[in-house]
Amino acid sequence: MDEANNKPVMRGAVLGLGMIGRHHARILASTPQVDFAGAVDPSGDVHGAVIDPDLVFASVDELLASGPIDFAVVAVPTEEHLAAVRQITQAGASVLVEKPIAASAAEGLELIEIVEAAGVKGAVGHVERCNPALIELRKRINDGQLGELFLIVTERVGPFPDRIRDVGVVKDLATHDLDLVRWLGGSPIASLAGQTQNRMGRPHEDLVLINGALTSGVSFNSIVDWLSPTKVRRTRVLGDRGMLVADTLTADLTFYENGAVGSEWGTTQSLRGVSEGDVTRYAIARREPLRVQLDRFLDLLAGAEDSQVVTLAEGLETLISAEAVLASAASGQTVAPSPAGS
Repeated sequence: MDEANNKPVMRGAVLGLGMIGRHHARILASTPQVDFAGAVDPSGDVHGAVIDPDLVFASVDELLASGPIDFAVVAVPTEEHLAAVRQITQAGASVLVEKPIAASAAEGLELIEIVEAAGVKGAVGHVERCNPALIELRKRINDGQLGELFLIVTERVGPFPDRIRDVGVVKDLATHDLDLVRWLGGSPIASLAGQTQNRMGRPHEDLVLINGALTSGVSFNSIVDWLSPTKVRRTRVLGDRGMLVADTLTADLTFYENGAVGSEWGTTQSLRGVSEGDVTRYAIARREPLRVQLDRFLDLLAGAEDSQVVTLAEGLETLISAEAVLASAASGQTVAPSPAGS
């Protein structure tokens, strides 16, 4: 028992010590509520993420031979998610699976069935939902600060990360944005149109433009690429009372309020539309998003009714939307994401 927080201590491990897995290992090892069981990576701990070399294992079998575990963070390459989840859940461990949930929607559905059959719990690591600027942005939307929502715009661009080998920019990065527009807008994606480009000669796309609409009628637009020489992570939400802009690299949130300047010349006022009003940058408490995500997952394992994790079903819904983007780009048509299993 973690006496400081009055919560049970759970034995957890990380599968995969790549660019994201190494950070999971660091956080697990420094969390009082976790008894860090170790990390699995056939290549070893190339980033030096695990202090004790005896806690680095070459296989899941070696990890499990060291003792039972309560949960595992699955941070292996996307194409290996299904096999890793099957093996670790058979040992009775719950799973936090890095996004995207699987390499395909069909595999994602199978993964969910495996977790349910094992009688364990699962969640998906869409860590942007734990960014302090986006948490505050969503709270303000739900409190009615923007009034009626019109538009959600996301920009996620930067140089190509060498860690990626098995998916393109749509499934690796745009899944963040497809999840965010649905989460921030509060309703599912009704339709979308995607355009992709392949400029680096890899088997997968490295740029995508997405336009779409939620079932609520809110429009959205996302630009995502691995071609830009600078890293940008920005989310903008526009409503009838103004606009909120989140920079998720710096965790800054700024509100641009519609001006309320009157005019005796009524016809010109109607033609001008809204005016620029006050601008406010909010002071936000900043916690590392991965640590917030782990806390939420541990709450789920402890039986919390509203742990705020991204559910496996939500992760699958996002992957289905990503596949709809690729289908749209291939056909040149606007498409509606199909329900799982259809």
